[in-house]
Amino acid sequence: MRQVRNFLLTFLLLVPTIAFAHGPTRQKLSLAVDVKAPPAEVWAVIGNFQDMSWHPAVFSTTGQGDNAIDATRVLTLGKEGGPTIAEVLYKYDATKMSYSYRITDVDVAVLPVTNYSSHLTVSPTANGGSHIEWRGAFYRGYPNNEPPENLNDAAAIAAVTAIYKAGLDALEAKFGQ
Repeated sequence: MRQVRNFLLTFLLLVPTIAFAHGPTRQKLSLAVDVKAPPAEVWAVIGNFQDMSWHPAVFSTTGQGDNAIDATRVLTLGKEGGPTIAEVLYKYDATKMSYSYRITDVDVAVLPVTNYSSHLTVSPTANGGSHIEWRGAFYRGYPNNEPPENLNDAAAIAAVTAIYKAGLDALEAKFGQ
């Protein structure tokens, strides 16, 4: 009986430690916009993994592999010589007007995330327009406990939200709401 009591006491003392010892939680984000243009017209602008010129933060895109699985691209942000984000395509379906990619290299000072993956999809709306959805999943830029403010969950969510919103706002401006 004493062994059982000691085990339970030890277990109860360790549970709070175990509960607080976990690392970051995977964050998920989804933003969408409906536009007047038909899906094929929208897909013609955003469906090429090698061309992200539609996004206002992207100065240039270079890459290899077109829209094939494992194609790569490097986004230069802001201006020539600006910070870069390297990405790889892991799913592409032109028929479903959807593709998925991962970031393979980014400085957390540029985008405070790690293990980032994203999905961009265009689907028809009932009125003949398009629904554009941009979803992502990622961890904060600092993988350990007690991250600095600029690399915590809130900073990661805010940064990805800003990127998605700027891109979707640009598409909304281009195609009308």
